[in-house]
Amino acid sequence: MSERRVLVVAHTGRADACATAGSLSRQLRAAGVGLRLLAGEADDLRLVGDVAASVETVEVGPESAVGCELVVVLGGDGTILRAAELARPAGVPLLGVNLGHVGFLAETESDALDTTVDDIVHRRWRVEERLTLDVAVHADGTVVHECWALNEASVEKAARERMLEVVVEVDNRPLSRWGADGVICATPTGSTAYAFSAGGPVMWPELEALLVVPLSAHALFARPMVVSPRSTVAVEVVAGTPGVGVLWCDGRRTYELPAGARVETHAADRPVLLARLHPAPFTDRLVRKFGLPVTGWRGSGRS
Repeated sequence: MSERRVLVVAHTGRADACATAGSLSRQLRAAGVGLRLLAGEADDLRLVGDVAASVETVEVGPESAVGCELVVVLGGDGTILRAAELARPAGVPLLGVNLGHVGFLAETESDALDTTVDDIVHRRWRVEERLTLDVAVHADGTVVHECWALNEASVEKAARERMLEVVVEVDNRPLSRWGADGVICATPTGSTAYAFSAGGPVMWPELEALLVVPLSAHALFARPMVVSPRSTVAVEVVAGTPGVGVLWCDGRRTYELPAGARVETHAADRPVLLARLHPAPFTDRLVRKFGLPVTGWRGSGRS
């Protein structure tokens, strides 16, 4: 039987992440679980002895997580989004250990590391599928760029002093033209991220839908909209618009948009898989992560 193996991804710019990764690695190896690290991170974690000798290192790419049963991430949501780029093409679940602030995508906290390791060793997790977006940029009738996103794809102005003129289309029909800072197309997962900050609603993650949120639109009709998961949302940068726009996917991957460019977004066939250790409902996660006041709640007498 081949050895069990997990890929560990850490925010190596933080001392606490490196220390937590070192502790996690030692405990997993002691339990007989093999370790894989990204080549650029292995030196920063300063593993020593038998643990260091047994670590497999790989380059960053779509094959990084192939053959692993989990991608364990130590950091905040930004690190988890980076790790999602490795886990998604391999179809491997992500397990986030929060070292950030809100950490909405994380499943557990660093102070519960021993329990988390025990759950990993005994495979006590369930897999949750999260809807993702496929994004294509068209220019002069040709696809010039393709990308994907777990949280959101946003078309934004590149110059602070100018508005971006866009026309938004849903299912091949024009919806509205806006002079705006941009437009966000988000997933339910991304509804608690950038789209939430821009005034969009929170959507429960099991909901299948897409969220369209205008950014500071100078218009009477510029409300967030929830559309069908089978819809295609297109944002066209109006020809003749001064300056350029920028496409951002998850705030990590960017592409410059010339005037006249068209960005099409729809639900992707390939999800991101999240490993869940705790069966708590999303309401509890929302209350905990945002620190929502619930004092005085009496409930129905059932916990």
